[in-house]
Amino acid sequence: MQHAPIIPLAAAIVLGLAALAGRAADNEPPKGLEKPLSGTWYGPLKMGAIELRLGLVITAKPDGTYGGILDSLDQGAKDIPMDEVTLKDKAVSFTIKPLTITYEGTLSEDGRSIKGDFKQLGSVLPLTFQRTEKRVENSRPQHPRKPYPYVEEDVSYQSGKGDIRLAGTLTKPNGDGPFPAVLLITGSGAQDRDETLLGHKPFLVLADHLTRRGVAVLRLDDRGVGGSTGVLTDATTDDLAGDVLAGVEYLKRRKDVLAERIGLIGHSEGGMVAPLVASRSTDVAFIVLLAAPGVGGEEVLLQQLGLVLKAEGQVSDEDLAKARERQRRIFAIVKEETDGEAIQTKLLQLEREEVAKLSEAERREYANLEAQAAAQLKMLAMPWFRSFLRYDPRPTLAKVTCPVLALNGQNDVQVAPKENLSAIEAALKSGSNKDVTVKELPGLNHLFQHSRTGAVSEYGRIEETFAVQALEEISDWVLKRAGRR
Repeated sequence: MQHAPIIPLAAAIVLGLAALAGRAADNEPPKGLEKPLSGTWYGPLKMGAIELRLGLVITAKPDGTYGGILDSLDQGAKDIPMDEVTLKDKAVSFTIKPLTITYEGTLSEDGRSIKGDFKQLGSVLPLTFQRTEKRVENSRPQHPRKPYPYVEEDVSYQSGKGDIRLAGTLTKPNGDGPFPAVLLITGSGAQDRDETLLGHKPFLVLADHLTRRGVAVLRLDDRGVGGSTGVLTDATTDDLAGDVLAGVEYLKRRKDVLAERIGLIGHSEGGMVAPLVASRSTDVAFIVLLAAPGVGGEEVLLQQLGLVLKAEGQVSDEDLAKARERQRRIFAIVKEETDGEAIQTKLLQLEREEVAKLSEAERREYANLEAQAAAQLKMLAMPWFRSFLRYDPRPTLAKVTCPVLALNGQNDVQVAPKENLSAIEAALKSGSNKDVTVKELPGLNHLFQHSRTGAVSEYGRIEETFAVQALEEISDWVLKRAGRR
């Protein structure tokens, strides 16, 4: 649920993270405007509840033309090369063809701002760049830097019927071991092994913390991401559980791992997968659920809709009620139909009916976002989302007998903390689980960062990646249940 359906986080600007490296340039203030575009620029791109900070570095070439690179600070994407940068009179434009990005604007008379429109995938959004003294950079002080005081190993294993190969990183303390181990399970959406999101790498930070305390950690690229094969959107929750079970088997075969001390840590949707695996395998010694759903997928998303919009302060109670009703109609179609194409057809018809109710001004605004809306509707028909929407974790939680730690942040707007933690606790205890620890951590958001409101738009702006308080809660609890015999 890192990239939550319906809430347009996944529909934000799509930038390639593996961009070709570009060359930074020092800012050149306009002295007589000889090279009026040269230098560094910054501008916030606003898309509803989301605001992405964009930076430009533009350089003048010897032939009088310009080149440049773009940074999307909140997506952790840097040095994305521009194909064309032009200045004619005061008209400025640039394109990034692989990402279907076009920008057209006007340079101010003093040469210190560019006001214009950012275009991508049918969206047209206002964007003003201001000249800056230096290139704007993200600060991620918790990201560990090499050399590490432990061993890091690239690993892979087969999953399913041998047609999926998952790649990842195993970190383990120095020495022969054997060591207790945990396998990290990412949230929804295409996640890499570090669970990279908006420039943060929470699984890298978590793995580093646990390994320094004596626990081996396996973290993996999702299907179709990085070194892993397969197609994530074709997978169901059950398929993802199979991937984790294969990971447990892989760890059991390693001589440097204590086979009887293997645990799982799942974040967000990964916290739905972990109990499913633990209910099927006695090899799972314990599980940690981080911001995990305790109620059904549909209920989680209905809760999320209100929390996300209210955190951004952009919706009235009347508009929220309308949005929830629309969401319920969408979910009803997804649950009733079993064929993906039929779902898309019905969702498109529903969308047309909704658009017909809009005012002329609202229809013009919708036209700018129509491509994004179509992409979201397509996503709702995919096997993964259909599986998530129908899944209720409570019957599975009732079957889990191993020790469980469930944590959530007080400011989480993607998985409502009180409702989901109480549901998790009740379900576990209904199955007579005797080792259940449930905690709501004050001031933390869905990513376990200290936050002001928990709003999605804060994630990339917060320098902290993973609150030390949460890291210590996890490692203290794990070590008590996974210490060597």
